[in-house]
Amino acid sequence: MEHGTPTGLLRSRGDGATRVTFFELFFDLVFVFAVTQLSHRLLKDLTVSGAGETLVLLLAVWWAWMYTCWTTNWLNPDHPAVRMTLTGTMLAGMLMAVAIPKAFESRALWFALAYVACQAGRTLFVTIMTRRDELSANFVRILAWKLTTAVLWIGGAFADHPAQVVAWVGALALEYAAPWHGYTFPGLGRSRTSDWTIDGGHMAERCQLFVIIALGESLLVTGNTFSDLHGVGTAEGAAFAVGFLGSVAMWWIYFDRSAEAAAERIAASADPGRLGRSAYTFIHLPMVAGIIVSAVADELIVAHPHGHVTGGTAAVVLGGPGLFVAGHALFKRAVWGHFTTTRVLALGALAALAPVSKLVDPLTLAFLALLVVAAMAGWDVRSRRTHVTVVPEQAA
Repeated sequence: MEHGTPTGLLRSRGDGATRVTFFELFFDLVFVFAVTQLSHRLLKDLTVSGAGETLVLLLAVWWAWMYTCWTTNWLNPDHPAVRMTLTGTMLAGMLMAVAIPKAFESRALWFALAYVACQAGRTLFVTIMTRRDELSANFVRILAWKLTTAVLWIGGAFADHPAQVVAWVGALALEYAAPWHGYTFPGLGRSRTSDWTIDGGHMAERCQLFVIIALGESLLVTGNTFSDLHGVGTAEGAAFAVGFLGSVAMWWIYFDRSAEAAAERIAASADPGRLGRSAYTFIHLPMVAGIIVSAVADELIVAHPHGHVTGGTAAVVLGGPGLFVAGHALFKRAVWGHFTTTRVLALGALAALAPVSKLVDPLTLAFLALLVVAAMAGWDVRSRRTHVTVVPEQAA
């Protein structure tokens, strides 16, 4: 027994024991499908209301995945009971993903029940299994909030469209606010980030893998759209290259240095729960959203490289990279405590392209956005090499 919990249930710490397991990677495959569903839904309804609804669904999908990420940071995914619970969570996640295209129509109850089963069901299991552990009080509070918001999720599914949106937004607002006030609940007290004894390296690796999932979806969309074209000309080929290079640039910005350095930072932190909450649980979301929106832009540009740039096209072509850059700026701020000038300049450059969007075709606009992101990636590489070169000289 470990802290009164069943033998082998809690995850071992140290010596690489908290590396991501094969079952966790298998679990993520469900969310590959969910990300695909989200991008396709946004593409089919590229309006303000369509974008808002897709955002609501993305917030739910991210929250379901993220809470599972925290769970497998504490519990051993190779324990039979945990595997069975994760399998049930996968099934619920799969049903959520299937319901995404019509989640605000005929499959609203389907989506709501699957989400509640995923969140409340998994948390109930963890609460029972850790009832004699020091983490127990934290999970009891989380379960109380999940059961509270379940009323809004399920009740909203029975309501008409405007009321459904209000109910689901309200449920998400309560759920996203809960970690910031320590899951304070009447009669149950509150948690502190220092109580969340997570393994920072595992948390970082899990979020890095989700970024890879989103980037993989972007490449799949670009490739599939290009493959389905009946005729391929110079413009289509150029659009394909722009979409591909955009994904590479985002990968470079995130993984060239900051992902590894941030993982080392959270692993060595005296309060990894705080960084896990801010830098990973919350701030990775705009980066993932930016990649998904960019995937929608890639599909539009490859299919229609010429013609008039609509408001929706401009929004995804510029908004996707903008969300990613803003998210990465916040990520660096949360981990290292400061904003970088390059990210502020990149956001300004993307914003400056908005008035230009009506004067150019979609391909040209996408190429200009790519130049901004690629320039930022190049500057990061230059800065890192300068730092590596200068520091030894100073030390000498």
